[in-house]
Amino acid sequence: MVFKSRIKWIALLVMILSVGSLVVHLSMTKSSSVQLASYARDTLWKDFDSLLGAQDFRNKHLWRPVKSLETLQPYANPRNSYPAPSSKNNGFIYAKIFGGFDKIKSSICDLVTISRLLNATLIIPELQESLRSKGISNKFKSFSYLYDEEQFIAFLKNDVIIAKALPESLKAARKRNEFPLFKPKNSASPKFYLEEVLPKLKKAGVIGLIISDGGCLQSTLPASMPELQRLRCRVAFHALQLRSEIQVLGKKMVDRLRKSGQPFLAYHPGLVRDKLAYHGCAELFQDVHSELIQYRRAQMIKQKIISEELIVDSHLRRDNGLCPLMPEEVGILLKALGYSQKAIIYLAGSEMFGGQRVLIPLRAMFPNLVDMTSLCSTVELSELVGPETPLPENTFKMAPRKSDKQLKDEWNKAGPRPRPLPPPPDRPIYQHEKEGWYGWITENDTEPSPSPMDLRNQAHRLLWDALDFVVSVEADVFFPGFNNDGSGLPDFSSLVMGQRLYERPSSRTYRLDRKIIQELFNITRENMYHPNRNWTLRVRKHLNSSLGDSGLIRQSMLSKPRLFLSHPLPECSCRTSALEDSKQIRSDDGRFLYGGEDECPKWIKSAGVEKSKTDDSDQPDYEHDLLTEQSETDEEFAKSKVASAFDQDEEWDPND
Repeated sequence: MVFKSRIKWIALLVMILSVGSLVVHLSMTKSSSVQLASYARDTLWKDFDSLLGAQDFRNKHLWRPVKSLETLQPYANPRNSYPAPSSKNNGFIYAKIFGGFDKIKSSICDLVTISRLLNATLIIPELQESLRSKGISNKFKSFSYLYDEEQFIAFLKNDVIIAKALPESLKAARKRNEFPLFKPKNSASPKFYLEEVLPKLKKAGVIGLIISDGGCLQSTLPASMPELQRLRCRVAFHALQLRSEIQVLGKKMVDRLRKSGQPFLAYHPGLVRDKLAYHGCAELFQDVHSELIQYRRAQMIKQKIISEELIVDSHLRRDNGLCPLMPEEVGILLKALGYSQKAIIYLAGSEMFGGQRVLIPLRAMFPNLVDMTSLCSTVELSELVGPETPLPENTFKMAPRKSDKQLKDEWNKAGPRPRPLPPPPDRPIYQHEKEGWYGWITENDTEPSPSPMDLRNQAHRLLWDALDFVVSVEADVFFPGFNNDGSGLPDFSSLVMGQRLYERPSSRTYRLDRKIIQELFNITRENMYHPNRNWTLRVRKHLNSSLGDSGLIRQSMLSKPRLFLSHPLPECSCRTSALEDSKQIRSDDGRFLYGGEDECPKWIKSAGVEKSKTDDSDQPDYEHDLLTEQSETDEEFAKSKVASAFDQDEEWDPND
């Protein structure tokens, strides 16, 4: 009996302990799974960094300049005899420019070049996105909303005569539309201007240009016109200076990004509705976003901007490199390169089609993902915009619900029975799709005209793009999501890449081939978060080679024929040491694809030497002297294997 009673007491004790353990585990599960995952991830990263050092510091080569391009220097000065413009010229050219930041910059460069070609006085162009009618502050005029007018006029005084407005005697005639008006394409040749535009300019004394294609002069000019190409560079990289308030705030943003002493990477997704519609990338998105892209594509077909069918295979387009890399794919590529979870990434781009939802995977992989709103206060942004008259906010209002009596009356007036039932909806319309700027698509078949607030926001977008441009040019690394898309129109990433190539050719700018990248992704698309080592090495090889001469050759072949400012070599650069003839590459038509730059004058060589010494002494030691730069030894290879194994940990998957 005593033995049996002891067994009962032991069993009772075990049951009590089991219940207590169950209560403890249930209480622990009250904390969110997100917090637990974050805790596990952060703990693992801390342990890993304590073993190998912070990965950002360990992989110093991910932030270093490209040594093979250090001999390149910016040099856009005229080389040969270059006469100054004469006040006795052929007349005046005024222009209206349509489009966003990228189209404006490219169009202005072409305008100045044409004015030089036709020996005409250029009137400060009107930027249609920043007119007073768009609701911008009365503090600014059209051009000065974005650029410094005085700098623009003064810097180009030896190239083109620029006036702020037409003479008073000609303004009335312009209002009466008495002067010839042209709408040139961005592929217009110098011959078109010399044979068709110049005679009318001499006859009328004034001509007008309407520019909507992001330019009005072909990118590649005859070999006899290298000075006009250099003029384009002087306009884009020197004369077109953003107004001082934009430059100051942009500098503050860069300083705040570097405040921690670490470098940062700038990434521009290129998710723009017009670009996605042009290339037929609707299937890469979901629900209402696909419908919005298809609606815009249908508009482009009606306007004869594109001559393709409405419905195309978006996945096939993506595999051909015609669609942008999604942020999730970019995050995986950066992981494959070796960038740490702690890396600072600046997200550029005032338009992010798809919203924050498409950024969730990238933000899970790189929590230090920041944008303009993270670095600037609302006060700073409002001061940049200037004082504006208040406008009513855009609020999408649902149609009032019909009463039972109205529904009954409609039924009675609907005509003789039997009446067919209305067709079922294509898909359920969710409440969140009926709110916001895109709510119209759930109720109407036509997109409403922009409201006054929409027009003002478009003008503001110029300023946000200008800030992003400043930060992207100054970034230690730039990664484009969608450049050189083949449409022939300028894009933000291409302009950034061209400016970086001109100002700091050796800065790390990835010039990847999206078609090759998509081929690699198709190999491991079902297991993107756990790729094998061979796949990672192939990605690294392609991306690292795109930093140097192979990337420049690809840009020269594909991007330069469509947008000169994306690749201003060899016309606007020089080399401190001559490139070997065996390394210079020409195209079939004799154009230089790599090499061909003049030798730098002595004053540039001496300045370059001093600058390199200063850069070496002032450059922040991102590695804190933990490791010296060296080739991948056996020890480093072992460490990279550990890092690769860690990168394949379950915590990498943001869907977990």
